[in-house]
Amino acid sequence: MTPMKRILLALALLASQAHAQSFDDVYKKLKQGPTYTAQKTGVIMMSNRTSDGVDHNFAVNIPANYDPAKRYQVRFQLHGGVGGRPNNQPRGNGEIGPLAGPAEQIYVLPYAWRDAPWWDDDQVLNLNAILDALKKTYNIDENRVVIAGVSDGATGAYYIAMRDTTAWASFLPLNGFVMVLSSPDIDDGHIFPNNLRNKPLFVVNGGNDRLYPTRRTEPFTRHFKQNGVEIDYHPEEQGEHNTAWWPEMKEPFEKFVAGHPRDPHPARLTWEAADQKHNRAHWLVIDEFGSARGEPRELEDLNLMKPPGSQLISLVVNQLFEKAKGSGRVDLVRTGNTVEATTKGVTAFTLLLSPYVFDFKQPVKVIANGKEVFNARVERSVKTLEKWAKRDNDRTMLYAAEIGIKLLP
Repeated sequence: MTPMKRILLALALLASQAHAQSFDDVYKKLKQGPTYTAQKTGVIMMSNRTSDGVDHNFAVNIPANYDPAKRYQVRFQLHGGVGGRPNNQPRGNGEIGPLAGPAEQIYVLPYAWRDAPWWDDDQVLNLNAILDALKKTYNIDENRVVIAGVSDGATGAYYIAMRDTTAWASFLPLNGFVMVLSSPDIDDGHIFPNNLRNKPLFVVNGGNDRLYPTRRTEPFTRHFKQNGVEIDYHPEEQGEHNTAWWPEMKEPFEKFVAGHPRDPHPARLTWEAADQKHNRAHWLVIDEFGSARGEPRELEDLNLMKPPGSQLISLVVNQLFEKAKGSGRVDLVRTGNTVEATTKGVTAFTLLLSPYVFDFKQPVKVIANGKEVFNARVERSVKTLEKWAKRDNDRTMLYAAEIGIKLLP
Protein backbone atom coordinates (compact mmCIF):
# COMPACT_ATOMS: atom_id res chain seq x y z
CA MET A 1 0.00 0.00 0.00
CA THR A 2 1.39 3.39 -0.98
CA PRO A 3 1.85 6.19 1.61
CA MET A 4 -0.92 8.22 -0.03
CA LYS A 5 -3.34 5.31 0.20
CA ARG A 6 -2.44 4.88 3.88
CA ILE A 7 -3.18 8.58 4.50
CA LEU A 8 -6.50 8.38 2.67
CA LEU A 9 -7.45 5.23 4.56
CA ALA A 10 -6.54 6.86 7.88
CA LEU A 11 -8.58 9.95 7.04
CA ALA A 12 -11.57 7.83 6.05
CA LEU A 13 -11.28 5.92 9.33
CA LEU A 14 -11.12 9.14 11.35
CA ALA A 15 -14.14 10.54 9.48
CA SER A 16 -16.07 7.35 10.14
CA GLN A 17 -15.20 7.44 13.85
CA ALA A 18 -16.18 11.11 14.07
CA HIS A 19 -19.51 10.38 12.40
CA ALA A 20 -20.18 7.47 14.76
CA GLN A 21 -19.32 9.65 17.77
CA SER A 22 -21.54 12.41 16.44
CA PHE A 23 -24.42 9.96 16.09
CA ASP A 24 -23.85 8.58 19.58
CA ASP A 25 -23.83 12.07 21.06
CA VAL A 26 -27.06 13.07 19.34
CA TYR A 27 -28.70 9.74 20.18
CA LYS A 28 -27.76 10.04 23.85
CA LYS A 29 -29.09 13.59 24.03
CA LEU A 30 -32.40 12.69 22.39
CA LYS A 31 -32.79 9.61 24.57
CA GLN A 32 -32.31 11.68 27.72
CA GLY A 33 -34.73 14.36 26.54
CA PRO A 34 -35.13 17.86 27.94
CA THR A 35 -34.70 18.92 31.55
CA TYR A 36 -38.17 19.66 32.88
CA THR A 37 -38.93 22.36 35.42
CA ALA A 38 -41.70 23.06 37.94
CA GLN A 39 -45.01 24.02 36.34
CA LYS A 40 -48.41 25.33 37.32
CA THR A 41 -50.66 22.59 38.69
CA GLY A 42 -54.41 22.07 38.90
CA VAL A 43 -56.80 22.73 36.01
CA ILE A 44 -55.23 24.62 33.11
CA MET A 45 -57.34 25.78 30.17
CA MET A 46 -55.41 25.76 26.90
CA SER A 47 -55.98 26.02 23.15
CA ASN A 48 -54.29 25.28 19.86
CA ARG A 49 -54.85 25.69 16.15
CA THR A 50 -54.39 22.51 14.13
CA SER A 51 -52.54 22.49 10.82
CA ASP A 52 -55.87 22.58 8.97
CA GLY A 53 -56.70 25.94 10.60
CA VAL A 54 -59.26 24.84 13.22
CA ASP A 55 -59.13 26.32 16.74
CA HIS A 56 -59.44 23.85 19.62
CA ASN A 57 -59.84 24.36 23.35
CA PHE A 58 -58.84 21.76 25.91
CA ALA A 59 -58.29 21.38 29.63
CA VAL A 60 -55.36 19.75 31.38
CA ASN A 61 -55.42 18.48 34.97
CA ILE A 62 -51.94 18.47 36.52
CA PRO A 63 -51.43 16.68 39.87
CA ALA A 64 -51.03 19.06 42.81
CA ASN A 65 -47.64 17.59 43.71
CA TYR A 66 -46.34 17.43 40.14
CA ASP A 67 -42.63 16.47 40.18
CA PRO A 68 -40.77 17.41 36.96
CA ALA A 69 -38.23 14.62 37.58
CA LYS A 70 -40.97 11.95 37.38
CA ARG A 71 -42.59 10.59 34.22
CA TYR A 72 -46.38 10.75 34.35
CA GLN A 73 -49.11 8.54 32.96
CA VAL A 74 -51.61 10.49 30.81
CA ARG A 75 -55.27 9.84 30.06
CA PHE A 76 -57.10 11.65 27.27
CA GLN A 77 -60.79 11.59 28.21
CA LEU A 78 -63.18 12.10 25.27
CA HIS A 79 -66.68 13.33 26.16
CA GLY A 80 -70.05 12.30 24.72
CA GLY A 81 -72.94 14.31 23.34
CA VAL A 82 -70.99 15.68 20.40
CA GLY A 83 -74.07 16.45 18.30
CA GLY A 84 -75.44 18.73 21.01
CA ARG A 85 -72.42 21.04 20.99
CA PRO A 86 -72.70 23.78 18.35
CA ASN A 87 -69.20 25.23 18.81
CA ASN A 88 -65.76 24.66 20.30
CA GLN A 89 -66.41 26.35 23.63
CA PRO A 90 -65.46 24.39 26.78
CA ARG A 91 -68.15 22.94 29.01
CA GLY A 92 -67.83 22.71 32.79
CA ASN A 93 -64.80 23.66 34.85
CA GLY A 94 -62.28 21.46 33.04
CA GLU A 95 -61.91 18.93 35.87
CA ILE A 96 -61.93 15.19 35.27
CA GLY A 97 -64.41 14.96 38.14
CA PRO A 98 -66.02 11.63 39.09
CA LEU A 99 -64.13 9.74 36.37
CA ALA A 100 -60.79 10.28 38.11
CA GLY A 101 -58.86 7.08 38.69
CA PRO A 102 -56.85 5.96 41.72
CA ALA A 103 -53.51 6.35 39.91
CA GLU A 104 -51.76 9.72 39.98
CA GLN A 105 -51.73 10.98 36.42
CA ILE A 106 -52.29 13.87 34.05
CA TYR A 107 -55.77 14.15 32.56
CA VAL A 108 -56.46 15.82 29.22
CA LEU A 109 -60.02 16.88 28.36
CA PRO A 110 -60.26 17.95 24.70
CA TYR A 111 -63.50 19.18 23.19
CA ALA A 112 -65.42 18.06 20.12
CA TRP A 113 -68.50 19.63 18.59
CA ARG A 114 -70.96 19.24 15.75
CA ASP A 115 -68.56 20.37 13.02
CA ALA A 116 -65.50 18.66 14.52
CA PRO A 117 -66.61 15.31 15.99
CA TRP A 118 -64.14 12.77 17.33
CA TRP A 119 -64.46 10.78 14.09
CA ASP A 120 -62.89 13.53 11.99
CA ASP A 121 -59.35 13.88 10.68
CA ASP A 122 -59.17 17.29 12.32
CA GLN A 123 -59.48 15.63 15.73
CA VAL A 124 -56.68 13.21 14.85
CA LEU A 125 -54.52 16.28 14.26
CA ASN A 126 -55.83 17.91 17.43
CA LEU A 127 -55.06 15.05 19.80
CA ASN A 128 -51.56 14.68 18.39
CA ALA A 129 -50.96 18.43 18.64
CA ILE A 130 -52.09 18.45 22.28
CA LEU A 131 -49.82 15.54 23.14
CA ASP A 132 -46.85 17.10 21.38
CA ALA A 133 -47.36 20.41 23.22
CA LEU A 134 -47.67 18.71 26.59
CA LYS A 135 -44.51 16.65 26.05
CA LYS A 136 -42.56 19.88 25.57
CA THR A 137 -43.67 21.21 28.98
CA TYR A 138 -44.46 18.26 31.22
CA ASN A 139 -42.50 15.08 31.88
CA ILE A 140 -44.87 12.62 30.24
CA ASP A 141 -44.29 8.87 30.09
CA GLU A 142 -44.57 8.39 26.34
CA ASN A 143 -45.44 4.72 26.77
CA ARG A 144 -48.34 5.31 29.17
CA VAL A 145 -50.60 7.65 27.22
CA VAL A 146 -54.12 6.29 26.66
CA ILE A 147 -57.39 7.42 25.08
CA ALA A 148 -60.62 6.76 26.97
CA GLY A 149 -64.08 7.97 26.06
CA VAL A 150 -67.73 7.72 27.03
CA SER A 151 -70.59 7.34 24.51
CA ASP A 152 -69.56 9.43 21.47
CA GLY A 153 -66.14 9.67 23.06
CA ALA A 154 -65.94 5.87 23.13
CA THR A 155 -66.84 5.69 19.47
CA GLY A 156 -64.10 8.26 18.92
CA ALA A 157 -61.62 6.03 20.74
CA TYR A 158 -62.40 3.24 18.26
CA TYR A 159 -61.92 5.69 15.40
CA ILE A 160 -58.51 6.92 16.60
CA ALA A 161 -57.38 3.31 17.15
CA MET A 162 -58.10 2.53 13.50
CA ARG A 163 -56.72 5.80 12.14
CA ASP A 164 -53.64 6.71 14.16
CA THR A 165 -52.21 4.12 16.53
CA THR A 166 -48.55 5.11 17.00
CA ALA A 167 -48.65 7.49 19.97
CA TRP A 168 -51.15 5.59 22.12
CA ALA A 169 -50.69 2.71 24.55
CA SER A 170 -54.30 1.51 24.65
CA PHE A 171 -57.89 2.52 23.98
CA LEU A 172 -60.71 2.40 26.52
CA PRO A 173 -64.21 2.84 24.97
CA LEU A 174 -66.98 3.04 27.60
CA ASN A 175 -70.67 2.84 26.56
CA GLY A 176 -69.76 3.21 22.91
CA PHE A 177 -70.42 1.34 19.68
CA VAL A 178 -67.90 0.88 16.92
CA MET A 179 -70.60 0.51 14.26
CA VAL A 180 -71.69 4.12 14.67
CA LEU A 181 -68.74 4.69 12.37
CA SER A 182 -70.49 2.75 9.59
CA SER A 183 -73.01 5.57 9.15
CA PRO A 184 -72.92 6.91 5.56
CA ASP A 185 -72.22 10.35 7.04
CA ILE A 186 -69.02 9.04 8.68
CA ASP A 187 -67.74 6.02 6.76
CA ASP A 188 -65.32 7.38 4.15
CA GLY A 189 -63.91 4.03 3.08
CA HIS A 190 -60.81 4.57 5.24
CA ILE A 191 -61.96 2.82 8.42
CA PHE A 192 -60.08 -0.46 8.79
CA PRO A 193 -60.89 -2.83 11.69
CA ASN A 194 -57.66 -4.77 11.06
CA ASN A 195 -55.82 -1.82 12.59
CA LEU A 196 -57.43 -2.60 15.96
CA ARG A 197 -55.05 -5.55 16.26
CA ASN A 198 -52.16 -3.26 17.16
CA LYS A 199 -53.29 -2.08 20.61
CA PRO A 200 -55.30 -3.52 23.51
CA LEU A 201 -58.81 -2.28 24.32
CA PHE A 202 -60.76 -2.06 27.59
CA VAL A 203 -64.46 -2.15 26.70
CA VAL A 204 -67.53 -1.57 28.90
CA ASN A 205 -71.13 -1.79 27.67
CA GLY A 206 -74.39 -1.93 29.60
CA GLY A 207 -77.20 -4.43 29.22
CA ASN A 208 -79.84 -1.74 29.70
CA ASP A 209 -78.10 0.97 27.69
CA ARG A 210 -80.86 2.71 25.74
CA LEU A 211 -78.51 3.49 22.82
CA TYR A 212 -75.95 0.69 22.68
CA PRO A 213 -77.10 -2.30 24.76
CA THR A 214 -74.82 -5.32 24.96
CA ARG A 215 -77.19 -7.39 22.81
CA ARG A 216 -76.38 -4.95 20.00
CA THR A 217 -72.68 -4.32 20.63
CA GLU A 218 -71.46 -7.66 21.91
CA PRO A 219 -71.47 -9.60 18.61
CA PHE A 220 -68.95 -7.12 17.21
CA THR A 221 -66.84 -7.15 20.37
CA ARG A 222 -66.81 -10.95 20.21
CA HIS A 223 -65.91 -10.90 16.50
CA PHE A 224 -62.92 -8.64 17.12
CA LYS A 225 -61.79 -10.57 20.18
CA GLN A 226 -61.94 -13.93 18.39
CA ASN A 227 -59.92 -12.58 15.48
CA GLY A 228 -56.81 -11.14 17.05
CA VAL A 229 -57.87 -7.95 18.87
CA GLU A 230 -56.87 -7.92 22.54
CA ILE A 231 -60.02 -6.83 24.42
CA ASP A 232 -60.61 -6.76 28.16
CA TYR A 233 -64.41 -6.85 28.00
CA HIS A 234 -66.71 -5.87 30.86
CA PRO A 235 -70.44 -6.22 30.17
CA GLU A 236 -72.51 -4.53 32.88
CA GLU A 237 -75.78 -6.48 32.91
CA GLN A 238 -77.78 -3.72 34.62
CA GLY A 239 -75.73 -0.90 33.16
CA GLU A 240 -77.50 2.02 31.49
CA HIS A 241 -76.18 4.83 29.30
CA ASN A 242 -74.20 6.35 32.15
CA THR A 243 -71.14 5.58 34.27
CA ALA A 244 -72.89 4.57 37.50
CA TRP A 245 -70.67 1.47 37.44
CA TRP A 246 -67.45 3.52 37.63
CA PRO A 247 -66.80 3.10 41.41
CA GLU A 248 -66.58 -0.66 40.92
CA MET A 249 -64.84 -0.47 37.56
CA LYS A 250 -62.12 2.14 38.17
CA GLU A 251 -59.73 -0.32 39.82
CA PRO A 252 -59.88 -2.84 36.92
CA PHE A 253 -59.65 0.12 34.52
CA GLU A 254 -56.44 1.43 36.12
CA LYS A 255 -55.02 -2.07 36.46
CA PHE A 256 -55.52 -2.57 32.73
CA VAL A 257 -53.77 0.73 31.91
CA ALA A 258 -50.85 -0.08 34.23
CA GLY A 259 -50.53 -3.56 32.78
CA HIS A 260 -50.50 -2.47 29.14
CA PRO A 261 -47.76 0.07 28.51
CA ARG A 262 -47.06 0.86 24.89
CA ASP A 263 -44.31 -1.07 23.16
CA PRO A 264 -42.74 1.67 21.03
CA HIS A 265 -41.16 -0.94 18.74
CA PRO A 266 -43.66 -3.81 18.50
CA ALA A 267 -42.32 -6.98 16.90
CA ARG A 268 -45.64 -7.46 15.11
CA LEU A 269 -47.54 -4.80 13.21
CA THR A 270 -50.43 -4.69 10.81
CA TRP A 271 -51.55 -1.50 9.13
CA GLU A 272 -54.08 -0.74 6.44
CA ALA A 273 -54.48 2.63 4.74
CA ALA A 274 -55.80 4.24 1.59
CA ASP A 275 -53.84 7.48 1.46
CA GLN A 276 -50.74 9.28 2.71
CA LYS A 277 -52.53 10.92 5.66
CA HIS A 278 -52.73 7.85 7.86
CA ASN A 279 -50.10 5.57 6.34
CA ARG A 280 -47.89 4.99 9.38
CA ALA A 281 -47.89 2.61 12.34
CA HIS A 282 -44.76 2.91 14.50
CA TRP A 283 -41.81 1.72 12.36
CA LEU A 284 -43.87 1.05 9.22
CA VAL A 285 -44.75 3.67 6.60
CA ILE A 286 -46.82 2.72 3.54
CA ASP A 287 -45.56 4.74 0.55
CA GLU A 288 -47.35 3.48 -2.57
CA PHE A 289 -50.48 1.49 -3.28
CA GLY A 290 -51.07 -1.08 -6.00
CA SER A 291 -50.81 -4.80 -6.71
CA ALA A 292 -47.39 -6.32 -6.11
CA ARG A 293 -45.98 -9.49 -7.58
CA GLY A 294 -46.34 -12.47 -5.26
CA GLU A 295 -48.84 -10.90 -2.88
CA PRO A 296 -51.51 -13.26 -1.47
CA ARG A 297 -54.92 -13.30 -3.08
CA GLU A 298 -56.55 -12.55 0.27
CA LEU A 299 -55.60 -11.74 3.85
CA GLU A 300 -57.70 -12.54 6.90
CA ASP A 301 -59.92 -9.49 7.17
CA LEU A 302 -61.68 -8.26 10.31
CA ASN A 303 -63.89 -6.14 8.08
CA LEU A 304 -65.72 -9.31 7.09
CA MET A 305 -68.00 -10.72 9.77
CA LYS A 306 -70.18 -13.78 9.75
CA PRO A 307 -73.70 -12.97 10.96
CA PRO A 308 -74.41 -14.31 14.49
CA GLY A 309 -76.31 -17.60 14.36
CA SER A 310 -76.03 -17.91 10.59
CA GLN A 311 -76.66 -21.41 9.31
CA LEU A 312 -74.64 -20.62 6.20
CA ILE A 313 -71.44 -19.74 7.99
CA SER A 314 -69.18 -20.47 5.05
CA LEU A 315 -71.33 -18.52 2.58
CA VAL A 316 -72.80 -15.49 4.38
CA VAL A 317 -70.42 -12.69 5.30
CA ASN A 318 -71.19 -9.06 6.12
CA GLN A 319 -68.82 -6.21 5.32
CA LEU A 320 -68.68 -3.89 8.33
CA PHE A 321 -67.30 -0.79 6.64
CA GLU A 322 -66.93 0.43 3.09
CA LYS A 323 -63.43 -0.01 1.71
CA ALA A 324 -61.91 2.59 -0.57
CA LYS A 325 -60.57 1.36 -3.88
CA GLY A 326 -56.80 1.32 -3.87
CA SER A 327 -56.37 0.66 -0.16
CA GLY A 328 -53.46 -1.50 0.94
CA ARG A 329 -52.12 -3.36 3.95
CA VAL A 330 -48.79 -4.54 5.31
CA ASP A 331 -48.30 -7.15 8.06
CA LEU A 332 -44.85 -7.23 9.69
CA VAL A 333 -43.08 -9.71 11.93
CA ARG A 334 -39.60 -8.84 13.25
CA THR A 335 -37.25 -11.50 14.58
CA GLY A 336 -33.84 -10.10 15.45
CA ASN A 337 -32.57 -8.32 12.34
CA THR A 338 -35.00 -10.13 10.03
CA VAL A 339 -38.31 -8.58 9.00
CA GLU A 340 -40.97 -10.63 7.24
CA ALA A 341 -43.60 -8.59 5.42
CA THR A 342 -46.86 -9.73 3.88
CA THR A 343 -48.47 -7.13 1.66
CA LYS A 344 -51.78 -6.70 -0.11
CA GLY A 345 -52.33 -3.70 -2.34
CA VAL A 346 -48.97 -2.09 -1.49
CA THR A 347 -46.04 -1.62 -3.88
CA ALA A 348 -43.69 0.39 -1.66
CA PHE A 349 -43.14 0.84 2.05
CA THR A 350 -40.47 2.13 4.42
CA LEU A 351 -39.11 0.46 7.54
CA LEU A 352 -37.76 2.67 10.32
CA LEU A 353 -34.91 1.02 12.21
CA SER A 354 -34.32 1.77 15.86
CA PRO A 355 -31.09 1.05 17.78
CA TYR A 356 -33.37 -0.25 20.54
CA VAL A 357 -34.17 -3.38 18.53
CA PHE A 358 -31.83 -3.63 15.51
CA ASP A 359 -28.14 -4.55 15.62
CA PHE A 360 -26.46 -2.18 13.19
CA LYS A 361 -23.26 -4.24 13.23
CA GLN A 362 -25.11 -7.02 11.44
CA PRO A 363 -27.00 -7.13 8.11
CA VAL A 364 -30.72 -6.42 8.07
CA LYS A 365 -32.81 -8.85 6.05
CA VAL A 366 -36.27 -8.09 4.66
CA ILE A 367 -38.48 -10.80 3.20
CA ALA A 368 -41.65 -9.64 1.41
CA ASN A 369 -44.32 -12.14 0.37
CA GLY A 370 -41.84 -14.97 0.76
CA LYS A 371 -39.04 -13.40 -1.30
CA GLU A 372 -35.89 -11.76 0.02
CA VAL A 373 -35.93 -8.11 -1.10
CA PHE A 374 -33.14 -6.65 1.07
CA ASN A 375 -30.07 -8.02 2.83
CA ALA A 376 -27.29 -5.62 3.82
CA ARG A 377 -25.76 -3.69 6.64
CA VAL A 378 -27.36 -0.29 7.23
CA GLU A 379 -25.49 2.81 8.35
CA ARG A 380 -26.81 4.93 11.17
CA SER A 381 -27.75 8.45 10.13
CA VAL A 382 -27.86 11.57 12.28
CA LYS A 383 -30.13 13.17 9.69
CA THR A 384 -32.65 10.32 9.96
CA LEU A 385 -32.38 10.31 13.75
CA GLU A 386 -33.15 14.03 13.99
CA LYS A 387 -35.85 13.92 11.33
CA TRP A 388 -38.01 11.39 13.15
CA ALA A 389 -37.20 12.74 16.61
CA LYS A 390 -38.57 16.11 15.49
CA ARG A 391 -41.74 14.49 14.19
CA ASP A 392 -42.39 12.18 17.13
CA ASN A 393 -40.93 14.11 20.09
CA ASP A 394 -40.53 10.76 21.83
CA ARG A 395 -37.51 9.73 23.91
CA THR A 396 -38.34 6.03 23.61
CA MET A 397 -39.03 5.89 19.87
CA LEU A 398 -35.88 6.92 18.01
CA TYR A 399 -34.88 5.79 14.53
CA ALA A 400 -31.35 5.59 13.16
CA ALA A 401 -32.06 4.52 9.58
CA GLU A 402 -34.72 3.97 6.95
CA ILE A 403 -35.05 1.13 4.47
CA GLY A 404 -37.22 1.81 1.45
CA ILE A 405 -38.71 -1.35 -0.05
CA LYS A 406 -40.03 -1.27 -3.61
CA LEU A 407 -42.01 -4.29 -4.78
CA LEU A 408 -42.40 -5.30 -8.41
CA PRO A 409 -45.91 -4.82 -9.82
